[in-house]
Amino acid sequence: MDSDNPSRTAYSAARYRAVHQVVERGVVLQDPLAVPIVGQTPGELAAYAAENPERRPMRWFICSRSRFAEDCAADAVQRGVRQLVVLGAGLDTFGYRNPYPDLRVIELDHPATQRWKLEMLAAAGIDPSPVRHRAIDFERDELAEVLGDVLEPHQPVLFWWLGVTPYLTTEAVHSTLATLGRLTSTAVVFDHAAPLGDMSDDARQRHQRRRDHVAALGEPWISEFTPDQLQELLTNCGFTAGQPVHELTIINRALGRTGQTPPTPSHLMWASTGWPDHLAAPNAAASAGHDAAVRAP
Repeated sequence: MDSDNPSRTAYSAARYRAVHQVVERGVVLQDPLAVPIVGQTPGELAAYAAENPERRPMRWFICSRSRFAEDCAADAVQRGVRQLVVLGAGLDTFGYRNPYPDLRVIELDHPATQRWKLEMLAAAGIDPSPVRHRAIDFERDELAEVLGDVLEPHQPVLFWWLGVTPYLTTEAVHSTLATLGRLTSTAVVFDHAAPLGDMSDDARQRHQRRRDHVAALGEPWISEFTPDQLQELLTNCGFTAGQPVHELTIINRALGRTGQTPPTPSHLMWASTGWPDHLAAPNAAASAGHDAAVRAP
């Protein structure tokens, strides 16, 4: 990513969440701030969706991963967690509509993207004060140092890391996960890119188009992990539990569907270490593969 400019893929993800509010009425992800923060009218967002029907699967994935992350937060808060750190926050709005008075939200992002987000919040009339902001370059900065004055490291903490790892080197992904794995009690929700080789022809073509699109934006995917590689990485970084979650599990639960998860690789993960028994993995993770179905509408 250009160090002087905000992330263009962060805007794309935010626009997908906004389009979902307009076109699908937020059936998977309810986000009343999604439209205001992108600075486009509902009519413009609907037109964008109509002009780009091939991007519909990506929109559903973006919304389902955010829904899963928010479900994890709800579960964690119910079990006593009081810290949420959003790594590579982009234009995510959860912290500004956080319904949990006792949950402290911290956002970390690239300096250029974070400055831009604060400008977008101001333009939309959204108060930034509920969230504590810290700038970070995952390739250069020490995460532990950035978190030093805002995190209680000996208390349980939930991390979200969505839409970030594919754009980082393997070394940066390892360094970040290793820092999280050294905390006393932590869980992380994140997504990742996977090699295309084991996918169906249709899935391979869809994912290749996604890769080509972000590369054209100047933010190519540069890291990817097979399930075995990812499990080994998590173990090496100190995590004691790791569980893939298929996006259709989340979508179909929201739509009230049941059925069987299709045999396509998941790119969404839940991992934890030192997570007390009473802070078990959320139901959405624990039941992955048991109540998903068919395709998103």
